[in-house]
Amino acid sequence: MRSFHVRLFCFVVMTMLMLGALPFSSDAQLDPSFYKNTCANVHSIVREVIRNVSKSDPRMLGSLIYYYYYCCLWQGCDASILLNSTSTIVSEQGAGPNNNSIRGLDVVNNIKTAVENACPGVVSCADILALAAEISSVLAHGPDWKVPLGRRDSLTANFTLANQKLPAPNFNLSQLISTFANQSLNITDLVALSGAHTIGRAQCRFFSSRLYNFSNTGNPDPTLNTTYLQTLRSICPNGGAGNTLTNLDLTTPDTFDNKYFSNLQSLNGLLQSDQELFSTVGASTLSIVNSFSSNQTLFFEAFKASMIKMGNIGVLTGSQGEIRKQCNFVNGNSGLATFATRVESSEEQGVSSA
Repeated sequence: MRSFHVRLFCFVVMTMLMLGALPFSSDAQLDPSFYKNTCANVHSIVREVIRNVSKSDPRMLGSLIYYYYYCCLWQGCDASILLNSTSTIVSEQGAGPNNNSIRGLDVVNNIKTAVENACPGVVSCADILALAAEISSVLAHGPDWKVPLGRRDSLTANFTLANQKLPAPNFNLSQLISTFANQSLNITDLVALSGAHTIGRAQCRFFSSRLYNFSNTGNPDPTLNTTYLQTLRSICPNGGAGNTLTNLDLTTPDTFDNKYFSNLQSLNGLLQSDQELFSTVGASTLSIVNSFSSNQTLFFEAFKASMIKMGNIGVLTGSQGEIRKQCNFVNGNSGLATFATRVESSEEQGVSSA
């Protein structure tokens, strides 16, 4: 009984610390009730589109969560990733970490159309991505949270910075910590946000080196469970198709839960950047993985706090930016596109087919 109370006390303290460190709406000028008087039904409109899509494509829930990651993690939550290339913009969609690794742009556009029909010129694409991430979590049986709103959309994209600042699936722990720290996200944020890999798929090309030639040794990654290694080699043969998909979570791939962390404890993390959280000697992340594995509520609370925190990075508010009429183009420039929106297929998609 005493140990139960100790664990409960630790849980409460950790949750309070995480929430207390949260840079909520006062600095970013965001508020969950931002559209109360201008588009009160925006949440239900977004939810209905996603719910209908997820019936035939459950993978889309993870994809929309990861769209939000790719949007926020390097420059800020300004929907710059949605912009297509034009005569004046080089799209971030073709940057190394994004190329063939994001899907769901058509769904985002469908959501935008539905929202515009109800509330023209009011809701930003950046806020649509934030709402879509929360709704996707809930539809996958994960946590819900009140999404701070009021973001505006960027007027440009930055292909160069997208190449430089987004985390890669082969990052080691120090690289991951540094990447997140550059956006004022701490180690708890890193582990909690990585937990979104509890749903989704990844292409073989993102982890095949772990199976056959880890760090140019000619051998597999020694931190990979040998049984899991053989399973993955059967899915991703050496020299085989790099775009073959496999589950990020081998136990419950379409359910948002804490099984991702128990997978890491069993050395069954699919990506190197996943397993690094548990297998790095002396890692400060190890105890957090253990805590989240044993307490799903703790993980959910941390994930909610970190998603809100990430959603406040570099936002545009007030008179900054604009409210795009179409998410793929700056207002007035849709006729300048140099290529059409990419055709998406399950064969093309990468890590964030999550």
